[in-house]
Amino acid sequence: MSRVREAFGVEVPLRRLFEGPTVAELARAVETALAAGAPAPDGPIPRAPRTLRAPADTALPLSFAQERLWFLDRLEPGQTLYNLPLVLRLEGELDAAALAAAFGEIARRHEALRTVFAERDGEPVQVVLPAGPWELPAADLSGLPAAAREREADRLAAAEAARPFDLSRGPLLRAVLLRLAPGRHELLLTFHHIVSDGWSMGVLVREMGALYAAALDGRPSPLPELPVQYADFALWQRRWLTGKVLERHTAYWRERLRGLPAETELPADRSRPAVASHRGAEHRFALDAGQVSALEGLARREGTTPFMVLAAATLALLSRLSGRDDLSLGTP
Repeated sequence: MSRVREAFGVEVPLRRLFEGPTVAELARAVETALAAGAPAPDGPIPRAPRTLRAPADTALPLSFAQERLWFLDRLEPGQTLYNLPLVLRLEGELDAAALAAAFGEIARRHEALRTVFAERDGEPVQVVLPAGPWELPAADLSGLPAAAREREADRLAAAEAARPFDLSRGPLLRAVLLRLAPGRHELLLTFHHIVSDGWSMGVLVREMGALYAAALDGRPSPLPELPVQYADFALWQRRWLTGKVLERHTAYWRERLRGLPAETELPADRSRPAVASHRGAEHRFALDAGQVSALEGLARREGTTPFMVLAAATLALLSRLSGRDDLSLGTP
């Protein structure tokens, strides 16, 4: 919908995409908005080219999402709720120096990965650190017996994922290389959510493959320079979402969330603690091919996504267990 707003200069609510999920229906929604003279809140969204960025010595604001995470970190320092761990298994001969060079280039390309969060006059600001060589610590577990090796690899991965970040000092991306055997490695990556998300992790993995191959061959980066950085977006967002524009969006969500219960009471076998311990657990299960096919078929018939079908099923279950029909569901 942001591309629609950028191309046509009109605001089309996101719900229109789900009410009419075809190109023809979306085109009619755009035509209706144009005929009604419904401009975007600030006209078409401008791209934020590098030339519009504040000088490096100017305080860069946080995006609203970043500020929320910064506030939560200040409220409960040392929590690891927003650590994003990722374990990559690498098969075949590995050049650790080339891998470190690839990481260095990724950090150079993506300023968010070398950003820390300072406080100036009581307000958080982004500070982009200079690019430099990337040090890739490594641990060689290949001398351990197979069972002990796997246990130690799991222990190191869990310990790395549970290690807190210092948002004011960084780095907010950590990488550790484990050598399990000749031609077998694990790469432990841990991000803080303030500089990354699930989508960004996929981008990093794809770019790492391209940059590692280039480093092995002694070639420069094959990837084009990025036209914008996350700080560009944060600066644009802060300039746009202010005054009446911010008031309108805030009023909308206050109305949508008005009366929403603060928590969902479930028939648990023990009482809820006064202070959240965050000592939760996860239950993993798999859907067989038939179930996946049925899920995707239902989503197609309803003009929605498999995620929304699963979210609806989860809410239906929570409604049955809690006896409530007004529920909230948080997702990453």
